[in-house]
Amino acid sequence: MSTPEGARGTTRAGERRQLRLGIVGLGVISRYYVAALDGPDAPPELRLAAVCDLDPGVLDPYRDRLACYSDHATLLAGAGVDAVVVNVPNDAHYPVVRDVLAAGLPVCVEKPLATTLAHGEELVALARRRGVPLLTAFHRRYNDNVLALLDRIGGRPVRHLTVRYHERIEEHVGRDRWYLDPERCGGGCVADNGPNAIDLVHLALGPVTLTGAEVVRDPAGVDRQATLDLRAASGATARVELDWSYPHGEAKDVRVELVDGTRDSADMLAGHAGFKSSLAHEYVGVLRHFTGVLRGRVASWPDGLEPLRLVTQVYREERADRGERAVFADGPAGGGG
Repeated sequence: MSTPEGARGTTRAGERRQLRLGIVGLGVISRYYVAALDGPDAPPELRLAAVCDLDPGVLDPYRDRLACYSDHATLLAGAGVDAVVVNVPNDAHYPVVRDVLAAGLPVCVEKPLATTLAHGEELVALARRRGVPLLTAFHRRYNDNVLALLDRIGGRPVRHLTVRYHERIEEHVGRDRWYLDPERCGGGCVADNGPNAIDLVHLALGPVTLTGAEVVRDPAGVDRQATLDLRAASGATARVELDWSYPHGEAKDVRVELVDGTRDSADMLAGHAGFKSSLAHEYVGVLRHFTGVLRGRVASWPDGLEPLRLVTQVYREERADRGERAVFADGPAGGGG
């Protein structure tokens, strides 16, 4: 996919200027984007130029230094940004990303790409037609411990991979209580943590197929635990273990067994003692990747469609196994930290 010249930040004189970034949605995760842009490791080619949120009170801290907007259409029309981060609630990803792409601007959207597969496919098709990048921010693929593990593996063949993503969701949502509404989030743990965990499997093994899944729902019908079994074209297998009701803080790690019998692992939280502190360096990684895409230095990026497809398949097959009619025609998905 080619990158529009405007997004590359080339001036008429042929000089490179800083790229102007807009953030739409100032929920819990936005603080990590803002901190990454303000910190010592910030991509020097990128600067925050505009923010947007429906809540005027959330905009107040930014009014003295940035352009502030209460709706994304006005930001797109008047902020003069080169690219946009979309950090709105999951059920608003589709309309906001669609509008940004229709304006010809590259997008970095929080996972999931959308809450239905049909909408995700439409967004990817629109990005291709417009010739602009659409990147989903799978922040765990930039985790220092995960990257060190992949370096140690060094491309040697994998027999089995396990990704654990365990947390108590109520401790992570902050003021974004919409995470706890399955219709707005797109589901429960499969929709929320599933895409990040599946993306790590993709990062290590490439494309995978679903071979089995077990989903445990609470009395309200929300999936709180799940196990997904996957297989790569190489024959390597993977298991994703998800838990939204984990009673011991959080556990997020990757364990690998190589064909030669070697075993290794990466704790995503090791060396990051503060609550959610690992996200700080991961979102620097997200923005560096996005900047590389915008400058034309990076030729590939995760658009988020395949994790959404697998999440949709899990829900569809689980409902079929229970003999129930699917609530959504093409299945739900979800997002979060």
